[in-house]
Amino acid sequence: MRFASPALIAAALAASAVFTLPAHAAEVGQAAPELAALPTAKPGGSVSAKDLPGKVTYLDFWASWCGPCKQSFPWMNQMQAKYGSKGFQVIAVNLDKKRDDADRFLAEVPAQFSVALDPQGASAKQFQIKGMPSSVLIGADGRVIATHSGFRDDERAELEARISAALGAK
Repeated sequence: MRFASPALIAAALAASAVFTLPAHAAEVGQAAPELAALPTAKPGGSVSAKDLPGKVTYLDFWASWCGPCKQSFPWMNQMQAKYGSKGFQVIAVNLDKKRDDADRFLAEVPAQFSVALDPQGASAKQFQIKGMPSSVLIGADGRVIATHSGFRDDERAELEARISAALGAK
């Protein structure tokens, strides 16, 4: 029996590293990474990729220690109330390691949309989230329309315009 030489093995490994695809990030125009099933803040609930098709989704990644997140939640509540009947949904994915931290935040700043819990941060890695809050606007066709980091009052109109346009294109 003949084995490949160490040089041949090293060359094959080097070539495979060049051709290995990166993790599927949320890239505009591309299919959104598949959202794994996550439990919700409401007992017994869950959200996953099966909840996305056919709806325009604002997928928001947040943590209890994030100051701008306290500003974004009331705005997301308004967007859910205004556009929910038109096929829009907000799903906010909490990345706190401790459930109590998320619960305290939600007691202070309630959410009228789905809140998923991901203490391991797997979904944030999958979407390659780099800051808090970060959002991904996903079209009814499952493609990424826009990504956004941070949240400031002067960005509200632009973010809402993207939502409205996505619903118009649905």
